[in-house]
Amino acid sequence: METIQERILKALKELPNINPADVDALSEAQQDKNVSLVKTLLKQGLISEQDLLILLMRELHVPSIDMTKYRFDERLKTVLGEKTARQYMVMPISLLGQTLTVAIADPLNVFMLDDLRNVTGKEIDIVIASETQILRAIDRFYKSAATAAADTGMSMEADQQEEPQDAVGEAPVIRIVNLVIKEALRQRASDIHIEPLEQGMRVRFRIDGILQDILTIPKESKNAVGVRIKLMANLDITNTQTPQDGRFKMKVGKQEVDFRVSMLPTTFGQKIVMRVLDKNNLSVGLSNLGFSKSAVIVLEESVYKPYGMVLVTGPTGSGKSTTLYSLISKLNTPDRNIITIEEPVEYLVDGLTQIEVRPDIGLNFAAGLRAILRQSPDVVMVGEIRDAETADIAIKASLTGQLVLSTLHTNSAADAVTRLVDMGLEPFLVASSLVLVCAQRLCRRICDSCKKPMDIKPEVLKKIQHRIKPGTVLYEGRGCERCRGTGYKGRVGVTEVLQIDDNIRDMLLKRSTSIEITRYAQKNQGMKLLFDDVVDKMLAGETTLTEVFRVASEEE
Repeated sequence: METIQERILKALKELPNINPADVDALSEAQQDKNVSLVKTLLKQGLISEQDLLILLMRELHVPSIDMTKYRFDERLKTVLGEKTARQYMVMPISLLGQTLTVAIADPLNVFMLDDLRNVTGKEIDIVIASETQILRAIDRFYKSAATAAADTGMSMEADQQEEPQDAVGEAPVIRIVNLVIKEALRQRASDIHIEPLEQGMRVRFRIDGILQDILTIPKESKNAVGVRIKLMANLDITNTQTPQDGRFKMKVGKQEVDFRVSMLPTTFGQKIVMRVLDKNNLSVGLSNLGFSKSAVIVLEESVYKPYGMVLVTGPTGSGKSTTLYSLISKLNTPDRNIITIEEPVEYLVDGLTQIEVRPDIGLNFAAGLRAILRQSPDVVMVGEIRDAETADIAIKASLTGQLVLSTLHTNSAADAVTRLVDMGLEPFLVASSLVLVCAQRLCRRICDSCKKPMDIKPEVLKKIQHRIKPGTVLYEGRGCERCRGTGYKGRVGVTEVLQIDDNIRDMLLKRSTSIEITRYAQKNQGMKLLFDDVVDKMLAGETTLTEVFRVASEEE
């Protein structure tokens, strides 16, 4: 059987501008001296460092990583010390459970990997990087013996999450997929994007709502990675021409994390997006999601009403589903019949009857909602109101004894009220059924580890100076290892809660505009607009001025 080294040498001979005789001579000299093939190749100048990296990725099916863009976890210093890192020319990347992932320049050195297992007491998973980048990363990472933890007295124990179910040491493609998933969980990613390019696959994570480049998967592994994820999600591995959707579960520590998978055919292959759905987020409570105390009180009071409609509105990615599920979790008791209809089902929750929309067989929101109402539900959640038919059925259900929760895509809470009328529904039905509308966004939190006062340009300050008292200090994050240089870590909810009282019902019957409804609610209910809420969070030092203008405008 052909050894890995023989395969590398064979591939090397097939490269353009390489003389096979030079390869044979180099191989003989390397074996005589019993030194590393990788070091010999680089020392002799037969191939450039970058070309060798690409060759190793292709032949070994091991992903590469761009060390210049990677932010390292300070706690890994206690797992792999500087002396060992320099001795073996390796850089610690992540620790998940008992598996330490390291970047190495010489993946052929199996003795070094065995030594690392013994030194660290961990299983070793690898990615490839150039020796130059690894040396620079080691210099940067271990530049000071005094770490941030030593300064603050914090524990330096690394994350102790359980490893994914597939064992390390199986097929290379399993290691690649596991590496991506492990790193996504460690970095709190909400989505994993694996995108085919002409010369490989780009992996990006959506962290705090923003996509970030993570690593590159070699071109030769594109199909294998796609097949592996399809098998995990129970999808058709022979279908590469049409979109597919699926899901799978993975145990992390003592918790199970759900992953929703979407496959989309593109020019260079299938793009894969995996949505990370952690059910722990549903039990943290609205206040821990960043909702103000007054908003939490009003929201929780509304869902304990025996009937009526509660709407959550906002753009895609604003956390509407998380809010609805957080509310439903409070109602999820044995004495209630709770049924949801969604596209797709976001979270699988015990105690709920959950239905997924299937337009291909005629099961749309309207048809599903009709069927649900024949099941004598106490609470109904409709994933989204998209058309007048669904809205009409949902509203009538809320008037006949059910509590209905749903979402709508509008910019503000008052816009949702008038949108239903604009869809053709009778104003008296809307007025009678609506209990509350919550508009929301998500803004990024300033990283506590690198938080610092910020300088504000006069022209920017002018826009919000009426909200800032003299001497007020605003903050930003300078960027550090813990936040991957972004200055942000985590997100906080921004809300606008509109209670439907008798006066607003009268305004609906008179077909008042959303602006008129908003002004009334501000004056008489003390409703805080999205812009006001995010500004308050900026003044409290939770977020930045940049996020204020990214998330909401004063006109909203």
